[in-house]
Amino acid sequence: MTFDEFLAVGPRGLYKADRPVVIELPADVQGLGRDEVAERLAGMTVTLFTEPGDKNHPGRWETRDIKLREFFADERHLTATDTWHRVVSNIRSSPADVNAVIGFDAEEFFGYGDSLYAANLWISHRGVFTKNHFDEFENFNIALEGRKRFIIAPPGVRAYYPRSVLRGFGDKSNVVDLDDADLSRYPRLAAKLAQRRDFVLEPGHMLYLPLGWWHQAESLDELNINVNFWLKSKKILHRPHVLGVALYTYAYRRLKGVYSYKPTEGNSR
Repeated sequence: MTFDEFLAVGPRGLYKADRPVVIELPADVQGLGRDEVAERLAGMTVTLFTEPGDKNHPGRWETRDIKLREFFADERHLTATDTWHRVVSNIRSSPADVNAVIGFDAEEFFGYGDSLYAANLWISHRGVFTKNHFDEFENFNIALEGRKRFIIAPPGVRAYYPRSVLRGFGDKSNVVDLDDADLSRYPRLAAKLAQRRDFVLEPGHMLYLPLGWWHQAESLDELNINVNFWLKSKKILHRPHVLGVALYTYAYRRLKGVYSYKPTEGNSR
């Protein structure tokens, strides 16, 4: 989709259409790359996620807070082959940083008002894989450096063989990789796989990923920097499974102290 086509329908037009789409940003929009992000946000507290480099690892990522400068200073965070590292920080509370990093005024662009739940900065290395799951928000993901491959499939519940809601995994599928699904074991998935979308998101492009759609992502380049916006939408009222899982998972994470994308506090310098 061209940027002019996006402006013609706006975010809410995409919500209504309920289809993933890649939007080409204007040529004069220049977000920040590694060196500029490292300089501007060096002192920002970010959460480092660490996990064995195995798509079938059943546990959660281990998390700890570090400064962004520490992440860039330790080459193991960017070169390890047997362990995946990525950092995330919800920089929603610092609009100046958000706008500087992405290269445009996000509030003016999206007109999100109080619907913004998170503006997440993501940094990862080649091979880092996010397993098949869904989000309870409308999602706009902007690539700033490096490429990511997304596989996206339509909403559904039983067809995806979801994991345990009670253990806080209700938004995740037992089919961790839609590219390597065992249909003899998960036969209900076949119809959904026939409708899958496959995108490689590159710098200068933005992916719209609708609320409730299943998706996975893999970092393709040495360094990958993205910012994504999670926006609340009344669409969730029409997807009761997504709503129920979201409410339970929110409470579960608060009770168990699991990372929940709270806005970053403090000075980034």
